[in-house]
Amino acid sequence: MKKQYDILVAGEINPDLILSSPDLQPMFGQHETLVETADLTIGSSCAIFACGAARLGLRVAIIGIIGKDLFGEFMLDEMRKRDVDVSHVIIDPDCSTGLSVILNRGKDRAILTHMGAIDALQADNVTDHLLMKSRHIHVASYFLQSGLKPGLPGLFERARSRGLTTSLDTNWDPAEEWSGVISLLDKTDVFLPNAAEAQAIAALSNPEDAALSLAKHAGVVAVKHGEQGALAASLHGIVHVTSIPVKVVDTVGAGDSFNAGFLYGYLDHWPLEKSLKLAAVCGAISTQAAGGTTGQATLEEAMYHVN
Repeated sequence: MKKQYDILVAGEINPDLILSSPDLQPMFGQHETLVETADLTIGSSCAIFACGAARLGLRVAIIGIIGKDLFGEFMLDEMRKRDVDVSHVIIDPDCSTGLSVILNRGKDRAILTHMGAIDALQADNVTDHLLMKSRHIHVASYFLQSGLKPGLPGLFERARSRGLTTSLDTNWDPAEEWSGVISLLDKTDVFLPNAAEAQAIAALSNPEDAALSLAKHAGVVAVKHGEQGALAASLHGIVHVTSIPVKVVDTVGAGDSFNAGFLYGYLDHWPLEKSLKLAAVCGAISTQAAGGTTGQATLEEAMYHVN
């Protein structure tokens, strides 16, 4: 039986306010710093990923918690425009929607985050009924989601027992402790860290060694490696792909677009190297416009660089 959704995304939903200038250096002491551009855009790893996957043509639903406020309404409207099903999003009038302020220099950025409802979703909010409508479940921002984190192993077990595959992008751990990840990877089909995250979690200094080590737990480990491209490891070995040359405007959400590309190939049963190439292309293309979703590629645009 065909499922209603290719991917169910569970996690945080919040906008980004992106302030950009090439030499941005804010100063305290009531010093006013001028910026070239200011953009209110779709933020949060989960929402940016959802939009990227939908842009590629996948049927995507998202579940998370927002407040009954302007930022929450903005996120719902913008995700609807990008064909993401938001009917399962929980609106809690007692919460405020989270917000990240991004100070962007192009190839580098600093992020200030108001948590709001970012950590409010719990595993029990993801019902078996919703899982049964889906082929795959994706979770990101693991360390920010204190409400979801304790129940996530059980959620992934429930999902897999109902025929779903699972994927995880932890993002960076602000505490740099990386606790709980290895045991969760045993219930994860696709793990999607960047090189620094993979090395920290595996406690190894080389991204290839880290990926191979982590692949003893997760089914496939696809590692983002910036301008050096990407690599992926499984029990069958390791593959590498190069990036494509692009003019970088900002890197917000590039990793989430990478994830969308990889999972498109994974769910369509592509060879590992081809899935990885699509991922790297989607990540690179997304950096050519401000914000995480503005520059996301269609499948046709991305495949031009893959074939």
